[in-house]
Formats: sequence, structure tokens, C-alpha cells
Amino acid sequence: MIGSIFLSVALVLSLIAMVMYYLSFKGYKNTLNIARYSYHGMAIFVIAASTFLWYAILTHQYQYKYIFSYSQNSLSTGLLLSSFWGGQEGSFMLWLLLTSIIGIILQSYSSKRGDLEPRVMAVFALATSFLLVMVSPWFKNPFEFIWTIPVFVDVKNINAQFLNLPFIQNFIFTDQQSNTTFVQMSSELHALLAQAGVQVNQFIADGKGLNPQLLNYWMQIHPPMLFIGFSMATVPFAFAMAALMKNDYREWVNQSLPWVLAGTGILGLGIMMGGYWAYEMLGWGGYWAWDPVENSSLIPWLIGVASIHTMLVQKRSLKSTDGIGRYAKTNLILSILTYVLVLYSTFLTRSGVLGDASVHSFVDPGQLVYLFLVVFIGTFILLGFGSIAFRWKHLDDKTVYEESVLSRELSLFTASIILVASAIIVLVGTSAPLFGNAVDTFFYDEMHLPIAIIIGLLNGLSLLIKWKSTNTKDLLKESTISVIVSIVLTIAVVVIGGVHKIMMIILTFSSIFALVVNAEIAFKIVKGNLKNLGGYVAHIGIALFILGIVGSAAYSDQMNVELIKDKPTTAFGYEMTFTGYTPIENNTKFAFNINMKKGNNVHTVSPIMYISDYNNSLMREPAILNLFSKDVYIAPLGFDEGTNQSAGSGETVQLEKGKITEYKNSKISFDKFDISSETMADMQAGKDFQMGANLTIVTNDKKEEFELFRKSVSGEIQFTDFVSKNAGLKIQLTNLTAQMIEVSITSLNDTPQQVVEQKQEVLSVTASVKPYISLVWIGVIVMVLGFFVAVARRLKESLL
Repeated sequence: MIGSIFLSVALVLSLIAMVMYYLSFKGYKNTLNIARYSYHGMAIFVIAASTFLWYAILTHQYQYKYIFSYSQNSLSTGLLLSSFWGGQEGSFMLWLLLTSIIGIILQSYSSKRGDLEPRVMAVFALATSFLLVMVSPWFKNPFEFIWTIPVFVDVKNINAQFLNLPFIQNFIFTDQQSNTTFVQMSSELHALLAQAGVQVNQFIADGKGLNPQLLNYWMQIHPPMLFIGFSMATVPFAFAMAALMKNDYREWVNQSLPWVLAGTGILGLGIMMGGYWAYEMLGWGGYWAWDPVENSSLIPWLIGVASIHTMLVQKRSLKSTDGIGRYAKTNLILSILTYVLVLYSTFLTRSGVLGDASVHSFVDPGQLVYLFLVVFIGTFILLGFGSIAFRWKHLDDKTVYEESVLSRELSLFTASIILVASAIIVLVGTSAPLFGNAVDTFFYDEMHLPIAIIIGLLNGLSLLIKWKSTNTKDLLKESTISVIVSIVLTIAVVVIGGVHKIMMIILTFSSIFALVVNAEIAFKIVKGNLKNLGGYVAHIGIALFILGIVGSAAYSDQMNVELIKDKPTTAFGYEMTFTGYTPIENNTKFAFNINMKKGNNVHTVSPIMYISDYNNSLMREPAILNLFSKDVYIAPLGFDEGTNQSAGSGETVQLEKGKITEYKNSKISFDKFDISSETMADMQAGKDFQMGANLTIVTNDKKEEFELFRKSVSGEIQFTDFVSKNAGLKIQLTNLTAQMIEVSITSLNDTPQQVVEQKQEVLSVTASVKPYISLVWIGVIVMVLGFFVAVARRLKESLL
């Protein structure tokens, strides 16, 4: 109740602040202080509500539905704190909290820059008002009591001493299918408990807890970082609207640019933190899967980075004109679009429309919330683009500029266009499920390969080209050394790294070219003015990032390996020996220890598997051997602690994919694997799954096609067989790797041999190598560092 009161008061204050700021802009006297007090009051009440929510989580107050649904007694303090944003309601609260705090900084910033504050803060307060409505008691309120809408609580979460109360039996139900007993927590039961002097937070002893895939330390870092980026995207929108309100477009670029740089830097960092989380936790071996929810964060980031390039051109052009500068209209549109796309991202994630297309999407929140999200995004689209349409005739720059194909202005504009094109591709692919279709990751990869090449070339070339115009001979002279060095390094990568695909070689060259040019200029700047270093450092980060993608994505290799306990198996040059498993975390999980030996170096990695109480599913956590030149990634598939191996029951034969093997009077071929996207999804979700191998056997001109399966059932590995009466053979799958399978072939006519049973423990894993994946993470860190060096420079310029 107290939290809802705080949020309701905050909503009233936010609306007052918005109105008072607008009246201040319109020239009303004595309204500015009211607006400031109201905004700060709103922020204080939001902080108070957030603090109360954290307090309620830490003290296990399960009378709140949200806390019961996403918290648990056994969670560590860090995970308890992060359960704040474990569900829809809390993530909206986090977004609101961070937006409110950023608004306080923005209010101070804008108050020092002429008449900017009323215009900027009126728009910003509108955004906080919408967020406050979203967490109000009518929509996604985290302080809703658990009995408001009847909820079935597993009896294991109920304090046992109260189950003997005489009226409890009327609220107990048993699900015959799952054989689970529940207590229906309703307003009627709440009233009876109150009459008996029992509080609900005493009655409910424990919460449901977090989804096991959220039980990771990145849960404490990634969402806040992402939502800081989302919150900061509000600021360029507010600056653009402030410029449109005043019909003045000269100052806003200087004022907005530091915020755009900081916001995109943080959003980029947040996105890639999520990528590392997926890489480390989900076990599918990648950091980016073009998942619609991942994409929806990437789209506003691409638009934000595009706006930085054209804002630099407008800022530069203002030195030579009294007009509004070049690309002012473009910059206004991109600034508005960045925030609108953040809202679109929210709509995709929260409305439930991607429930069948993304493993990240929240479930359907209900028709009312769905409609409110539509109103939320519709309002800001109408406000932003309606204002541009209203001011359209004032947004033409009448200045005639010196035009040259070899100008930095044109190269920066081209870079912006390329980034927008990338955003459109991702937007189209991401939105496809809304229209009943979905695109494959192949679509994104193929479309982005040429874009990445152009970005790399522009990244380097734009720095060799001067503002306004560049002499061709000067450009050739300036670029000769960089091009030669880049070619030499590219040849070295091709020879040493084994890069052989032509498009990958071109991409490698373009990235190295960008790296060399930026590094050369950055080296010169280090000796002079360090404040100009930001852009070059960020571009070096991008170049390293793309080189990391070339290595880790295009040349990653993987194979499935069956590790019999204490028997070395070779994979990727490593002698891998499964030495047994160790119970960890109070015997709730099991670490499967693997010694990896190469030369004199021995490393131990321990992938983890366990049955989660949360969803009663097998959960798998990969282990990663981090080396500078590569990662060796071990994803567990299953464990069989008692496989009965039949020695001498059949002959083991290896079948290579696409090749025919003759066995007695038959020809056997392994044609292809059958591993569907559903199989990959089931692996990620910890469900049972099966991988198939399609084979053909030809005997006496009779052809038979069949499929053998490797199944993982509750963590145990099972293999299927096929009996060919025509060939007189029984063929059983015994192993399945990246390029071949192993089968055991037994003649049906042979006298059964004496079977010698021996019990062996077998750990099944997918092992993969990811060359130079470390460059991906190093590139991100360097890029973000560059963004913030640039912020420091642009912040000073915003006061000039």
C-alpha cells in the first residue's frame, strides 16, 4: 500500500512538473520553481518507492505478488537485490527510477544553458509520467497484493504450521496431472487469515524464485546498464523537441551531443553485457543469435550512432553559416527516432507479441497493458514527427556549401546512411513475426556482411579525408602506408589464421585498414591534444570487434564428444579426460570435471548440470577455457552414469557424412544430420531433445532410408537402432560428432555372442573452439572508453 501511495504521489508531481515547465516556456512567471520542486519531489517519491520495494524483497514480504513471483529465501543478497527487475513490473520500476535520476542531472545541466530547461524538462516529465502510469495500480504495479487476483501457491511454499487451520481445506487443490498440491490465495482466504490473526507474509513461507537462467551475476549488472541506456535515449528526444518548440536549431546540437555519446556508449555496453551473459550461461556457444529481443535493443543503438556522425557535420557547418547547419532535419529525425525505437523495443518485449519467436520475451501482459503500450509509443511518434511536420518549412538550410565527393562531410553522412540501413534490415527481420513470418539468422548475416565491409573502409577512409574537400593526390599519398600495412597484416591473418573465404578476407582487410588508420592518428594525438582522442579510440574498438567476429563466428568449429570416465579423448588438439563430478552449492548442482591437456599445459574445466526446482527441468551451464587466441567452449549435453556397454555385441564402424561405406554385401551412407531449431531451443530451455542422423542402406539393389537418433531424456543419453531384414543387419547409433557418426553393426544371422557387461560413466558434451573471441570483448571495452573520452570533450564545448 505504501509503495503504491508513493508512486501515485509521484505521478501527480510529474504531471504538475510537466505542466509548470510548459507554462514557463510559454512565458508564465513564478511557475519555474514550482516545476523544479515538483520534478525533484517526483524523483524523491520514486526513489522512496524503489527503496521500499528493495526493503520488501530483502525482508521476504511475500504478501506482494511480485515479490512472491520473483524472489526466494535462498537467494544470495546480490540476486535478491536484482530480483527487483526480475519481472515486468520491476523492470518498468527500474526504468522509471533511472529515468527520474537522469532527469535530475538533466535539470541541472539544462538550467545552466539559457532558456533550455523549461522546454527540455517539459518533454522529459511527459516521459516520466507515462512510466509512472505504467507502474500505477491500474497497470503493472509491483506493490499489488497477492490476494487481489487469486493465485495458486504450491503447498511447499506455505508455512506448514498453518495448514491445520480449519478453513484451509476449502482452499487446497491438487493437480492430478502433476500430483502437486496448491493453496488458492484469494481475498476470501486473506480475510479468514486476518480473522485468525495470521499475516500473509507469515502464511507464505517462501517465494517461487527467479528463472534459473537469471541466476547469474550478470543479472545484477546487465539490466541496469541496458536501462540506463534506454533512459538516456529520452534526452536527445527532449533536446530535439526543445529545438522544435523554440524553432531554433543552432544550439541544440552542442547541447545534445554529449548525451547522445554517453547514452549510446552505455547502451552499447549494456547490449554486449547481455551477449556475454548468453555466451557464458545459455550454453548454445554464441553471444548473438539475432533474437528479436536482442535486436530490438540494437536498432535504437544503430540509429543513435548514426545520429552522432551527422551531428558532427551539423556542428562543423555552423562555423561557416548563419543558417541551421547541414543535416539539421536529419539529426532531429534520428534523435526522435532513437527514443521511439526504444519504446518500440519495449512494445516488442513487453506486449507478448514475440512470445513464440523469442526466448527473452515476456508473456502476454493483458489487453489493457497492450493498449497502453500502443498509446505510449503512439504519443511520442505523434509528438515527435508531428512537430517536425509542423516546422518543416523552417528546417531547410539555405546555405550553399562547397560540395566535394572527397569530403569528410560526405563520408560521415554515408556512414550514417549505412548504419541506418543496418537498422532497417534488423527492424524488418525483427518485426517479421508480427506479420506471421520469421527470418532466419542467415538473413541478418548475409545482409550485414557487405555493410560491415563498408563500415570498416569508411571508418578508416573518413579520417584520411579532410573537411570540405581533399585533393586526390594528397589522399593517395596519405593512405599509401596505411593500405600497404593493412595488406601485409591481412595476408598474415590469411596465412596464419587460415582465413580463406573471399568475403571474410575483404572484411578482414577493411577492419585492419580501419584499425591501422585510427591507431596511426591516435598515436599522433597522444603526443598532442588528448581530448581529441575519443573518436579514434571508439573506431579502434569497432575494428577490433569486427576482427573478433571474423574469428569467432566465421571460423568457429564444434563437435559432439562422448567422454567416458578416466578415458582420454582427443578433440581440437586437446586430450580431454572426464574425471568425475562434484556436488556444489549445497548439493543442488553438479560440476563435471574435465582435464584438458595440450603439451605440458593442463587445465580443468567444469560444466554444470542440475535439475531446477523452479521448472523441474535439466539445466546446463557451459564451461569456458579462456585463452587470448581462442576460447575452448564446453557445453554439457547429458550424463549417463550407468551405460551398459556391450563388448563384442557388434562391430563399430565410423561413417563420414556424404560417403558410402561398404559392409559385407551392403552399402551404407550417412547422408545428413537432422538437428532442427526446435532441438536447439529445447537444449537452451533444459528440456529433453533428440538429434537425428539420416542414413541409407542398399543391399541387392534394394534401397532403405532410415533415421537414427541420439536422445537426451532427463539428462540420460539414449541411442536408437534400425533392423534391416533385407540386409540381415542391426545398426545401432553409438556416437554422433560434427562430421561423422559411429554405429555398431550386428549380423542378424550370427550366433549371439556372450555379452560382457561393464558399467561406465559417460559425459556427453559439445566442444567448440572460437578463435580470437577475446577481440570481441576487448573491442567493446575500447569502443566504450572512446565514447566517454569524446563525452568529456563535447561536454566542455556544450558550454561555449
